[in-house]
Amino acid sequence: MTPRHIAVIDIGKTNAKLALVDLESLTEIAVETRPNTVIPGPPWPHFDVEGHWQFLLGALARFHAAHGVDAISITTHGACAALLDHAGALAAPVMDYEDPRPGQSAAYAALRPPFAETGAPQMAMGLNLGAQLHWQLTEMPDLRDRVAQVVTYPQFWAHRLSGVAATDVTSLGCHTDLWNPWAGQFSTLPARLGLPIAPARPSGDVLGPILPEIAAITGLRPDTPVICGIHDSNASLLPHLRARSGAFSVVSTGTWVVVMTMGGAAVTLDPARDVLVNVNALGAPVPSARFMGGREWELTVPSPLPSVTEADRQAVLARGFMLLPAVVGDSGPFPGRQARWSADGTPAERVVALSWYLALMTAECLAMTGAQGPLIVEGPFARNSDYCAMLAAATGLPVETAQGRTGTAIGAALLFATDAPPARPVATGPADPALAAYAAAWRAQV
Repeated sequence: MTPRHIAVIDIGKTNAKLALVDLESLTEIAVETRPNTVIPGPPWPHFDVEGHWQFLLGALARFHAAHGVDAISITTHGACAALLDHAGALAAPVMDYEDPRPGQSAAYAALRPPFAETGAPQMAMGLNLGAQLHWQLTEMPDLRDRVAQVVTYPQFWAHRLSGVAATDVTSLGCHTDLWNPWAGQFSTLPARLGLPIAPARPSGDVLGPILPEIAAITGLRPDTPVICGIHDSNASLLPHLRARSGAFSVVSTGTWVVVMTMGGAAVTLDPARDVLVNVNALGAPVPSARFMGGREWELTVPSPLPSVTEADRQAVLARGFMLLPAVVGDSGPFPGRQARWSADGTPAERVVALSWYLALMTAECLAMTGAQGPLIVEGPFARNSDYCAMLAAATGLPVETAQGRTGTAIGAALLFATDAPPARPVATGPADPALAAYAAAWRAQV
């Protein structure tokens, strides 16, 4: 029997969330959130996993008391792993991938497998998970002997809930250097690092029921199942994988904008432009590209946020007022560039130009992955009508927006339902020729 109410642990780079998804209506009937604050150290910047844990236990108890929780699914950001000791506890804090030091290691650069083996480009900071692991072992010489297993981040939470250690194919396939997406097996790197990586399992595997102490704390039934878990962008992709045939692309938005293209045109992937190969929940390789769109919005948007009128949009069009890449210059399709405004603008005009800039960066990612067919926008940018209108104009492809307060929770919940219908996206209007002309002018400048 398919469970109805799925509690979804959703750890994004900016916020940690618990969402309760009703699989019959494919709606989120409750959501609680806390900031994903990074603790500066020692020994390195790391996530407040104990704070998250207490928050999640409390939210699980409240959701169960109010609605009933039938099962637990998990989705998290990528580029993150937990090193477990022989007692199953953390052998070291869970590292924040935005620490710049792992990406500066020449020793690791010489060790990592090539793009042709892993589909993972060499990235800044700790965005290659293998670089993090190598750096941690170098920084803490006794760590290797204390590590019993390495689990990817969704499975860290699954392990705390069920006691079963695993990794999942979508998290391993997210620019870790640890996975060969074409062969569907570990790359040569884990053996070179000498680290025991937990077994790779499909995202939809049920690892087991919750531990007795979890049931006692939350009031959940002792037989409540815990699923293996999934990388957040792949959670956004999953409902459409099940429902669609032919070419389409999912644009997963949040701190990162991640483009994943299914059935697109044949293209040569350029690892120098943040193009990579993800692995979807079915274990198949997916041409992908990304940039830090949500972070760029946060760094650039005026505060307080002004209201935008049609007159503001027309003024931006008339003046050709633009934001040129890149706000975050160490990732995305235009690495190493410094953002600049083409002229001065009012706060409202800057909001318009920023929304259009983010759409144009997304369109560039879509072109690099050979996108064809409809584009489905998931997450916060689905609620930005200026972003969606420019995306349609810049790509010439139909744009649909997915509904839901969190862009990944529905997909993660659907791991429990092989026959559930997908959330129905809403189509946006036809492409605006004036916006298409603006997009062409922007491209000419970049």
